[in-house]
Amino acid sequence: MTNDNMPSYALTFDDAVQIWLRHWTGEFQNRIAASFDVNPGRVNEVLKERKFIGSRDAALQKRTA
Repeated sequence: MTNDNMPSYALTFDDAVQIWLRHWTGEFQNRIAASFDVNPGRVNEVLKERKFIGSRDAALQKRTA
C-alpha cells in the first residue's frame, strides 16, 4: 500500500545546493526531482533562482573547495 495522500518532500537550502552540484554534472532535472520525491518544477525553481536564493553561490563554493 502506498501513501499517496502524503505531500511530497519539501526541499531545503542544503538540497538546493545539491541540486546545483548534480545539475552541473549533467544530471537531468527529472532524475534529480525523482531522487528528492518532488515535482520537476521544484528543481527548476531552484535552477531559475526563484527559490533558495544564494544556493548557487553556496554550491560554487563547495565545488571549488
